[in-house]
Amino acid sequence: MTGPYDNFDALHRPAHAIEPDPEFASALKERLRAELLTGGDMTTTEISARMHALTPYLVVTDARAAIEFYVEVFGASRRAEPIVMPDGKVGHAEVAIGDSVLMMAEEFPEMGNTVAPSGGPLIRVEVSDVDRVIARAGARGVEVDDRGDTGHGRSVSMRDPFGQRWLIAQAPPPSTDGTPGIRHGEAGYFTFQVPDDTAAKAFYGAVLGWQFSPGSVEGGWAVEGNGVQGGLWGGPGRQVGWKLMYAVDDLAAALERVRAHGGTAGEPERQPYGLSADCADDQGIEFWLWEQPANPGA
Repeated sequence: MTGPYDNFDALHRPAHAIEPDPEFASALKERLRAELLTGGDMTTTEISARMHALTPYLVVTDARAAIEFYVEVFGASRRAEPIVMPDGKVGHAEVAIGDSVLMMAEEFPEMGNTVAPSGGPLIRVEVSDVDRVIARAGARGVEVDDRGDTGHGRSVSMRDPFGQRWLIAQAPPPSTDGTPGIRHGEAGYFTFQVPDDTAAKAFYGAVLGWQFSPGSVEGGWAVEGNGVQGGLWGGPGRQVGWKLMYAVDDLAAALERVRAHGGTAGEPERQPYGLSADCADDQGIEFWLWEQPANPGA
């Protein structure tokens, strides 16, 4: 049909922006705000990242550009399509960085959501290669404050183009099997010291389903399975109970601190898994301190 009233003539008419009804727009914004604050579900294709007890929610000047920046500089991945409000602003968006979720929205002054003019919170993010992040940020015109290694690992700070401040830290080196390195202060191994290893194996095997393989010392057994590595050690002459091995960045310095605070510390011994030393705290509770080799698991 090609007459003067052809329905397809409507396609040739110029497009005009339609201003939404103010009450509808206000109601939609309130619905979105309530949904976000009550933890409403969002479709996502990212399964490794998850919500933690504390999740940063940023207010940015340009959410679409911010997402591109975080993907390029931090290696983030998009979790879902952003929620766009009727006025074109991004009301909610998410990206995944490592195993964590980062949320963001653009400014909505009427809701009190504005970018801090200066200062503001500092968000710490761990990356596998700080120098690579510095190069990527620099390529986008961002200045980075690089103070080197201050004794707590390599870290730099920057303010991104969208008003957010970041502390970028070097992640601990992974072991050769791909698992993350044990951090300073974390327990890296446990020994469950018991008077009778045969009885303990029977009890904990039946109650907890533990399985055991022979260890390197008499009465010693490795506890098999996932989680913190550990063992069972039976026999007289040892403190009964759990004896933990804690990772430290500098064993010599840590041993000095043990002695300075009323504990006792033995001499460092070279082991296949690094340097370790027998210690006890100021109440007599025994533990080990352990300095990992430069390449854990090597």
